[in-house]
Amino acid sequence: MPAERFKVDVEGRSLEVSNLDKVLYPDVGFTKGEVIDYYTRIAPVLLPHLRDRALTRIRFPNGVTGGSFFEKNAPAATPAWVRTETLPAPGSTKGRETIDYVVADDLPTLVWLANLAALELHTPQWKIGEHPDMMVVDLDPGAPAALQQCCQVALLIRDRLADDGIDSYPKTSGKKGMQLCCPIAGTQSSDLVSEYAKRIAQELERAHPKLIVSKMAKNLRPGKVFIDWSQNNAAKTTVAPYSLRAQAVPSVSTPLTWDEVSAGAAGKRPSARPYTAGEVLKRVEKQGDLLAPLLDGGPELPLR
Repeated sequence: MPAERFKVDVEGRSLEVSNLDKVLYPDVGFTKGEVIDYYTRIAPVLLPHLRDRALTRIRFPNGVTGGSFFEKNAPAATPAWVRTETLPAPGSTKGRETIDYVVADDLPTLVWLANLAALELHTPQWKIGEHPDMMVVDLDPGAPAALQQCCQVALLIRDRLADDGIDSYPKTSGKKGMQLCCPIAGTQSSDLVSEYAKRIAQELERAHPKLIVSKMAKNLRPGKVFIDWSQNNAAKTTVAPYSLRAQAVPSVSTPLTWDEVSAGAAGKRPSARPYTAGEVLKRVEKQGDLLAPLLDGGPELPLR
């Protein structure tokens, strides 16, 4: 039976959406239509964090239990009005010298991506043609450590970065971990940003060896939180704030307040379960964009 298609107008752009009743999160019956609705409603706070950044998508055409694929290159049927940027692709697994990245600068592009079941949206720490304007500290718990321990480590990192005049803003990953996002000047290379993040991670590991690990070896991680400083490598991407994640429920990479992180460190929410799409829409309605300060820039990182 052919897919049911509908023509819609989104801010003056004509596009087709299809299979709106298709269930993409089978455990809770969350459909593609609801995915499109979520991304449409969250767009005012999401789009500023995607703007001018090369976008990597993870698509789930048959839902979160039906397999997925990473997509960096713009697909063949990309509408002419979708912004694309051709960038070098060092180390491409497909042998490409360049990739034509999609850049999601507007609502029509976001709706088009949601209709393609691009559930997860990932961006680098830099805008196209520029140095990183954000440092990301990724916190990955090794069982039995969980989000509670991530919150404890996040507080330690926040205080250490504050000593260097660096502000940090927390969000859940939407899965088991979390990230701290730090606005920086955009004048230093990704190598320098990674080096600084590594130094901070190693310093905190020495101070809290039973809680923190800074090395990537998996055998070192059980019961500890891995501070992934390498997330600032120019080739790495991080899940965008407000992006959906491919979990049993439509969980979201959710900005948090530091009061919530403190509560999480004490064993309360947000360590209990992830925030879902509906909950995040309500949070934004009440709180606005907790990560808005990331858009205003920040200081240079101290070299030593």
